[in-house]
Amino acid sequence: MSTSNYFNQNILSEQFLGKPTKYHDIYQPMLLRAIPRNLNRELINFDLNQTGLTGEDIWTLYEISWLNQKGLPQVAIGELALDMRSVNLIESKSLKLYLNSFSQTRFISSEAVRQTIEYDLSNCAIGLVTVTLFRLQDIRKRTIGHLPGICIDEQDIDINNYELNSDYLHNSTASDIAQEQLVSHLFKSNCLITRQPDWATIQISYYGLRIHHEPLLRYLISYRKHYEFHEQCAERIFHDIITYCNPKKLSVYIRYTRRGGIDINPWRSNAEYVPYRTRLARQ
Repeated sequence: MSTSNYFNQNILSEQFLGKPTKYHDIYQPMLLRAIPRNLNRELINFDLNQTGLTGEDIWTLYEISWLNQKGLPQVAIGELALDMRSVNLIESKSLKLYLNSFSQTRFISSEAVRQTIEYDLSNCAIGLVTVTLFRLQDIRKRTIGHLPGICIDEQDIDINNYELNSDYLHNSTASDIAQEQLVSHLFKSNCLITRQPDWATIQISYYGLRIHHEPLLRYLISYRKHYEFHEQCAERIFHDIITYCNPKKLSVYIRYTRRGGIDINPWRSNAEYVPYRTRLARQ
């Protein structure tokens, strides 16, 4: 994939990613950095206006702490949902630095913290953001879950190409109609700037001509040396499956493992789809 749209406009050079960074512990909303979504969407001709398209980027925030009015530290786990139609996505390291700036800041309540985060992220993204904070005694009741579906990983096939190749999906459908949820734990992409690996479990739900599992798995594994942000990988996969397999309904959901105290879980769908929100074993 070409990243010229970002580099030519100095979008990525302005980010914190891959640079030595000073950590602030007093609230600073100016630490947040935005990355325009449209630049990558133009590269893949992603049609934001296709019928019924919905989606979010669900982030789990494991490192949130602030001081109450008496100076006693407070902790919480946060979940934010960023609507896919926001103008910007939020650069992940800037979000980490922003959350760290709460650590020596006094707030009157956890609700004040939640409202502050929601307000600041909405302004940065220029779109709808919802934030929920969980007390640890509440979140600990959740069990580790799994994405439902047929796992396609146990196929006895030879792999010798790890460069992104959407052509694997060409002529990858059968003549009969199927409704399936397919899951792979083998998905890996890489950060566009730091080059660090991003590991994930992906769920693909579709209704339409049956998609052969072997070419689909080969296609997903071809992301192994690909450099792109989490959200953009989800949109590229959605676009490629729509283009090559032409399902009547499609949902793509990727749950990435956490890095820097944050995991990112984008989903895109043109069906009635409710994403599974409980963390997976590797998260």
